[in-house]
Amino acid sequence: MEIKVGDPMLSESDHGPLVDKIQFDKVLSFIDHGKKNGAICEMGGHTIGSEGFFVSPTLFSQVTDDMKIAREEIFGPVVCALKFKSVDEVIARANDTSYGLAAAIHTKDLKLATKVSRELAAGTVWVNCYNVFMNQMPFGGYKVLLVYLTS
Repeated sequence: MEIKVGDPMLSESDHGPLVDKIQFDKVLSFIDHGKKNGAICEMGGHTIGSEGFFVSPTLFSQVTDDMKIAREEIFGPVVCALKFKSVDEVIARANDTSYGLAAAIHTKDLKLATKVSRELAAGTVWVNCYNVFMNQMPFGGYKVLLVYLTS
């Protein structure tokens, strides 16, 4: 599938620009960090055009758990593919983060999806979809620090 990067107001565009130069530079620094630390950039990894803050959809392989691109939220079109040996390993690795707002599981095995979704420490877990919300339902995060100050 080819992802069309362009003006987000056009129906043929799948992906628009980043919000500003600060985020643009931040995403490019993550991509640069991945390349310099041994991850393989399988696709993308570059800017598009000379105007705006467009970054090509980027896929990294050969990523390890200790890499910055695997540990931090990038908030840009960057995906890391990590190998695993067992479902329990995937769950443990996914839960070994300070983040946990949302997760997505893609599988044909509904029993497996149910098991994994119950064990993931995430506020929202999607199965075979992503970013689907019902506006009528309450929404909350996970691993959120609440601080109560009393006088």
